[in-house]
Amino acid sequence: MEVGTHDAHGYWIAEAGEPEPLQPLRRDIEADVVVVGGGFTGMWTAWHLTSAEPGARVVLLESDRFGFGPSGRNGGFCDAMWVSFASLVERFGVEAATEVGRAADDSIAQIGAFAEEQGIDCWFNRSGYLNVSTAPAQDGSWDGNVEAMEAAGFRDLPAELDRQGVAAICRSPAFREGLLYRQAATVQPARLAFGLRDALLEAGASLFEKSAVIGFEEGGGGVVAHTELGSVRADRAVLAGGAGMAGTGWPFAGRVTMASSHMVISESVPDLIEEIGWTGGEAISDCRALLNYFRTTPDGRIAFGWGGGRIAAGGRRRGTSEVDPSVTRRVIEHAVAYFPGLEGKRFEHAWGGPIDATASHLPHVVRFPSGRVFGAIGYTGNGVGPSQMVGRCLASLARGVEDRYSTLPLVEPVEALTRVPPEPFRWLGGAVIRAAIENREAAEMAGVPPDPISGGISKIPGLIGFHIGR
Repeated sequence: MEVGTHDAHGYWIAEAGEPEPLQPLRRDIEADVVVVGGGFTGMWTAWHLTSAEPGARVVLLESDRFGFGPSGRNGGFCDAMWVSFASLVERFGVEAATEVGRAADDSIAQIGAFAEEQGIDCWFNRSGYLNVSTAPAQDGSWDGNVEAMEAAGFRDLPAELDRQGVAAICRSPAFREGLLYRQAATVQPARLAFGLRDALLEAGASLFEKSAVIGFEEGGGGVVAHTELGSVRADRAVLAGGAGMAGTGWPFAGRVTMASSHMVISESVPDLIEEIGWTGGEAISDCRALLNYFRTTPDGRIAFGWGGGRIAAGGRRRGTSEVDPSVTRRVIEHAVAYFPGLEGKRFEHAWGGPIDATASHLPHVVRFPSGRVFGAIGYTGNGVGPSQMVGRCLASLARGVEDRYSTLPLVEPVEALTRVPPEPFRWLGGAVIRAAIENREAAEMAGVPPDPISGGISKIPGLIGFHIGR
């Protein structure tokens, strides 16, 4: 199958048009808050800091360019956290899970309102999110989540659909039954990221690109972030580097693993989209642990991704987190299997990006012991919507105020995060388990029992308290 451009940054960034580069930090400066990481979490944190205190000295340090990491490359699913409600209940209890779910729900509307107020055409579309089964083994995968939501009183939020109900939204020979979460949207993520960047510059925040933090320390009543050419001394710090903070040397090391997800996007196929009835723009994913996820664009393209990328040893990407031809071939195979009308069509762009995953498969807002450093980690493919909420949490924590967001149950001490196995066991074990899950799910799709070895190994994460998949 023909692929046009295959690079590290992807279609969304190319389509949005790269903004003018910003200068790196080349001197020693002081700030009230230094934010490390120029993706959605870091930028939303800075936005809420400057909105609450217009005179605050807020500095953002980004190792590459703002919005060029996972925030500008993801699938553009702007979900609430209802899809993870059962996991939230398991970790925090019903009342706390409900509080988080409502705040995450509000976050979607807040993103849409921000884009409208700032004049950002990020293709915001409150389309809903459809979870579909594509094999008998996936039927009813959402039952536990629905039961948890119904027990909490949310009986009308998700809608269970039979095969006909799913086909009324999108027809595919692979689709069986499904669950529709109405509280979700899609966006063009790079357009949103670049618009947020511009809003921050207008608000007076100091943004520095190509300014990787090579040293970070606390002391003397504050924190210092060192880059190659300068430093920022601040009263407080927010660590928002996502997967970039999975490696050795960061406070999150040992509590997060890193894999990758890869995407392709087709040429414009409006006739095919019309033929299969997928005209509402819904975000859709299947129920695999290594899930497929897909959505359309306003100009009639199908973007298709797969969370089956390789495990990164020690948090080091070595380039395959972004560009991996073998994984990309699998993504295209999955896309054509689900939408046979894509056979023979051109896939114009392919790309990938790192995913930071915690044992709970939930995002975590973290307080470090000194009370001067805060951070967030672990979106695992569900970051566009929650990151705005998390940015509010981090901004309130950095300001030292007690409000709805600084007291959300997601805010925990770093010690509350489950440790992952040390290297090289993390990488070796993760790679073996990933291969076993892929083999098991391929067998399920073929309608045959998985081989006993793959079936047994794929159960290991659950046995040791690690949650994989939705």
